[in-house]
Order: sequence, then structure tokens, then C-alpha cells
Amino acid sequence: MARIKHIAILANDNEALAEFYMKTFGMKAVGGGDGGAIYVSDGYINLALISARGRPEGIFHFGFEVDDLEAVAKVAVDGGAKAPTRVPVDGRFNEAFIMDPVGTRVDLSEAGWKTA
Repeated sequence: MARIKHIAILANDNEALAEFYMKTFGMKAVGGGDGGAIYVSDGYINLALISARGRPEGIFHFGFEVDDLEAVAKVAVDGGAKAPTRVPVDGRFNEAFIMDPVGTRVDLSEAGWKTA
């Protein structure tokens, strides 16, 4: 079964937002920083706090950890999603993303996201 393991939020001040989530919910920093995305986690979900850079603040996308990316992407496309787009696999990004039938970006990863 696929599991939601990643949520990305755009913020004008992602450092302040990271502090909010860490202080309010006890999340821990698990990577990023220095002006880039900041990753925090509750041990189960990776929350990426990304600099908005002129884009509207708020939820940007979410991601599923899947056992078989190709199989899930095929079912998604058969169900009305746009074909997957591959992205670099260097530890910062997912492996691919689809756009669901209403245009929401959904990341897909067999490797998952850092949570500890």
C-alpha cells in the first residue's frame, strides 16, 4: 500500500515556519537549510518547507512512497493523471511526479523521504 510520506509547503519565511512546526508540534529538523528547503519530520512524515520565491504560500504538493513507481504511475495515468515527469534522484527530490486529474502535483518515490 502506498503511504503519504511527504508534504511540501511554500513559505515566504521558511525558517520561521520550521520553527513554528518544531515548537508547536515537536517536529525535528532532518535536513536542508542555508536558504534552501528546510526538512522537518515527526518521524513518519517529511515536511518540506520551501522558499516561496514569489509563488503563493501554502501547500505545494504531497508525496507517496510506493513499492513500484512504474506500476503506480500507469494506474494513475489510466485514471486520468498526466504522465509522470522524472526528476533528478540526488537525495533532494522525489523520483517522479504526476499531476492528478484536477492538477495537483503528487510526488512518487520508491526510496521515500528522510524522516529521522
